[in-house]
Amino acid sequence: MCSRIGTEKSTEAYWQKIERLRMELLQADAVVIGAGSGLSAAAGFTYSGERFEKYFGDFAVKYGIGDMYSGGFYPYATLAEYWAWWSRQIYYNRYVDIPEPVYEKLLELIKDRDYFVLTTNVDHCFQKVGFAKERLFYTQGDYGLWQCAEPCHEETYDNEAVVRQMIAAQKNMSVPEELIPYCPKCGKPMTMNLRCDDTFVEDQGWRKGSERYRNFIQRQENRRVLFWELGVGMNTPGIIKYPFWQMTAKNPNAIYACINYGEAYAPTEIVEQSICLNGELGKILRDL
Repeated sequence: MCSRIGTEKSTEAYWQKIERLRMELLQADAVVIGAGSGLSAAAGFTYSGERFEKYFGDFAVKYGIGDMYSGGFYPYATLAEYWAWWSRQIYYNRYVDIPEPVYEKLLELIKDRDYFVLTTNVDHCFQKVGFAKERLFYTQGDYGLWQCAEPCHEETYDNEAVVRQMIAAQKNMSVPEELIPYCPKCGKPMTMNLRCDDTFVEDQGWRKGSERYRNFIQRQENRRVLFWELGVGMNTPGIIKYPFWQMTAKNPNAIYACINYGEAYAPTEIVEQSICLNGELGKILRDL
């Protein structure tokens, strides 16, 4: 499928789509949420602009880094500087309060439904606002976890206490040497538990989440399922977007809903089963 891309019907008014999506939420046997970075951006966790300048202005001046995403790949000369960057990246996107109540609005809409969340976000926002842990699968890792950079074993480690120490103690874009984390097994440096290559550790928690998601999907065969995509771009479409399209095409009782700013569309093969809303996520969730 997916040989051609169809745009949303221009004659279908915004409020008609809102009402249709509201009815699908009420009538669905199950809701499968696929959440991307656009959802967290709508909640205030933006990676560029004023927020980036506020927390990373010194790195921007020294290295010409323009946003938090690209800064995570910069080849810093020392581990002390590497962890000065990453402690800020973790802290300001994982351990501070969520600026806007977008995730809370989403929870209000689906808390009484049979739901599951598949997300590429690594900022822990779903659990922060009360989504049930057993209904979540973080495919790409978690800012709150470290792993061996090798990796020599398949365990991850909570980093909150050390990250808070790094934030408090760093000076001149460096953290104290004694705070640099090393693997407790092999002694090599630790790194982030974020999927960027084949060294990503799929720990016990990750494997349990994957199994729960797989089992949830298997139970939905031919049921009335709402596959609800929120803020998912084309960076990693094979994780959420393409599977949602394919599962909708295979199930005549399924509905695919996509909310995104300027990127809400569906393949022509499932256009009659689709609700596409281009616009600001926070506003659309409030309107729902």
